[in-house]
Amino acid sequence: MIRPLSVVTGASSGIGYELAKLCAQDGFDLIIAADRPELVEAAQALEALGARVEQVQVDLSTIEGVDRLLSVIGDRPVDHLMANAGHGLGHAFLEQDVADWRHVIDTNITGTLYLAQHVVRRMAERGQGMVLFTGSIAGLMPGTFQAVYNGTKAFIDSFAWALRNELKDTGVSITTLLPGPTDTDFFERADMLDTSVGQGKKDHPAMVAKTGYEAMKKGEGDVVAGWKNKLQAVMGAVTPESVKAEMHRKMAEPKGDGEIYQKPLG
Repeated sequence: MIRPLSVVTGASSGIGYELAKLCAQDGFDLIIAADRPELVEAAQALEALGARVEQVQVDLSTIEGVDRLLSVIGDRPVDHLMANAGHGLGHAFLEQDVADWRHVIDTNITGTLYLAQHVVRRMAERGQGMVLFTGSIAGLMPGTFQAVYNGTKAFIDSFAWALRNELKDTGVSITTLLPGPTDTDFFERADMLDTSVGQGKKDHPAMVAKTGYEAMKKGEGDVVAGWKNKLQAVMGAVTPESVKAEMHRKMAEPKGDGEIYQKPLG
């Protein structure tokens, strides 16, 4: 008997791992991908749940990395695609290295779209499949001191809704999960531990993943995880962009940053 297959990116820990865990518990086999060595331990834990797991440790910001993942998928039908891989970046934009902000864009947008186009095209040909993009409520507000990351999530939030409409008659559903701050290694990797949001209370990744997983199974368009984040999303719809940018500054500005903007011109 052929078991259904889920492909989960960014599955070495956090939300991605919890999504993969939910799939395994529902009887799906897994192909999981990430750029972290913790992927090996994640695969072992998922196998203990009864799933057949293939792991692909690759850099999903590169076409070559995504091609390696696609080669492992091969011709097998994919029932779930959970495009969760993402990378954050804090601090002032003018202080960031080009390589760093390009990696964020290439991971969150380029690699995600390249993977989705290949997998979802085949889903549409089959006339069935479910896709879950991990967006963010960060995409709903200007990300002062996190500008590139928030911009990429705004792109994904918008792109997913457009793709959903394009595929409305194909049998393929597109769902976007919009988490708020979540208790993962995101803030450490983004060098944002010395910020209000990095030090503040966060949602548990298992809760966030379950919210997204259930929304995907219902075929919903998007879902915000956590009632505080839902409230923020509602308020954000009626709050001026300049006000939201200042609010984000208070959350994401590290100590010492921002002084370059306070120096007199000339």
